[in-house]
Amino acid sequence: MTKKETTPPGPRDLIVKAMLAKSAMKQDVFKATTDLFGQLKEVLKEIAGDLEGAVTSKDQRLAVSFTDRGALACEIRVAGDTLIFHMHTNVFRLDQSHSLWKGSYLAEDEMRGYFGVINVYNFLSDSFKYNRERDLGYLVARLFLNKEQHFIVQGKRQMGFLYNDLAGNVMDVVRLKEVLYSLINYVLEFDLLAPPYDQVQQVTVSEMNELNANMQISTGKRLGFRFQADGDDVH
Repeated sequence: MTKKETTPPGPRDLIVKAMLAKSAMKQDVFKATTDLFGQLKEVLKEIAGDLEGAVTSKDQRLAVSFTDRGALACEIRVAGDTLIFHMHTNVFRLDQSHSLWKGSYLAEDEMRGYFGVINVYNFLSDSFKYNRERDLGYLVARLFLNKEQHFIVQGKRQMGFLYNDLAGNVMDVVRLKEVLYSLINYVLEFDLLAPPYDQVQQVTVSEMNELNANMQISTGKRLGFRFQADGDDVH
């Protein structure tokens, strides 16, 4: 009796398998990220209300506010700083060179290495108040969430190591609030630095004519780093 040969899967079978596995997983990750972003808005609104009540009763100049910018964006203004949260609509695979691939959590299931991403940017509040379109903002952190609600936060300085335990970090309301408070504390620690004299000693006639209208000389808070120039790694 001869052994029956197994027919290898054809291109159609491979497509169906990939869609049922990877594509479905990405839909799960996107749904989880969308739900998290909705929860993030509610928590930010709560934080803004709490901080506003705590500080404005002592100093009316210290404004705190939350603004919902639609399905993919929201912001919180904390005195002179504005944090903008933006949810990406795509799902990303963690870079293969990342150290997390060497751990058992991703080794057991590579599908855990796909993430929805929420980017966090910091701007000066006055940049929007005075419509200074040349002002600079900085990517403060990126929050990654996988299909199992595990997360990491990438960023510079303390934001790069506070939340880098993917296997141990499971997202819930308590952890989310902790992350958001950490981000707010982080941006408040850094002050606006005067630009080097050589960078601002020349001003065009056009810039001077526009200066009184909307402050066209660009301003940005250097958050202890510049992503383009600094040598220290993003974790």
